[in-house]
Amino acid sequence: MSSQDWPTDGSRRTITGFSNPLVKFLRSLRDKKHRKRERRFLAEGLRLLTDARECGIVPEMLVMAIGRDPHPLVDALEDSVIAAGGEIVEMDVDILAKVTGKDNPQAVAGVFTEFDTGLAKIDRNSAPIWLVAQALRDPGNLGTMLRTGDAVGAGGLILIDDCADPFSVEAVRASMGAIFTQQLAIARWDEFIFWLRAGDGQLVAASLRDPTDYREAVYAAPCFLMVGNESQGLPAAYEEACDLRLTIPMLGRADSLNAAVAGAVLAYEALAHLRRT
Repeated sequence: MSSQDWPTDGSRRTITGFSNPLVKFLRSLRDKKHRKRERRFLAEGLRLLTDARECGIVPEMLVMAIGRDPHPLVDALEDSVIAAGGEIVEMDVDILAKVTGKDNPQAVAGVFTEFDTGLAKIDRNSAPIWLVAQALRDPGNLGTMLRTGDAVGAGGLILIDDCADPFSVEAVRASMGAIFTQQLAIARWDEFIFWLRAGDGQLVAASLRDPTDYREAVYAAPCFLMVGNESQGLPAAYEEACDLRLTIPMLGRADSLNAAVAGAVLAYEALAHLRRT
């Protein structure tokens, strides 16, 4: 089954069998290869789908458990999907668990079209802070960076080189809805640095190469805060291309912070500095 076969007239259906082709299709969206082919992804949970709706993004398909508790937010989701010509699908909770890969799934899930992730759509001057991650491999860290961006009022997250798939179920879940509130771009390093230097933008990175203490740095908007791979950090050439290289003092035995945590520390310090200036 392909998403090309979906009704577009606000229809409803109920599925009671595991062998239904739609169940197979929905399960396939947990696999990156199939997500890329269909250019669609799966998001689970009432809060997350409500965040999407409030951002003006409605799922093409709303999947719900039969016998779920009534809720006004679910009713609002249903109304929005039907008004947009999407489809409502109800299924047994055991089948929904198969779809989401969770033993105790949320009562609702949605299928969304993947967003445009080109750099060209980014308006760098629309926000004072942007987060940048290079070769970030853990989908939980990626989702956490999206969530951090939302918390600090960043414009979005730019993924450089070979990062985890931001549309994976794990990354979407970890974003806690920020996948819908933050702009997202994906690029290779050469493409990114060419784009950045073509306009305003201060590139700042956590680094041990001739660094400045992150609390003493002078940040300038739009500020692009970059963190590297969880185990290897940033390549030397990338660090050398930065306008500022920062260090976060470590007072205990650990020699580094989690990549997403480091990004959050830098983002809040940059935000505080920019608000004072």
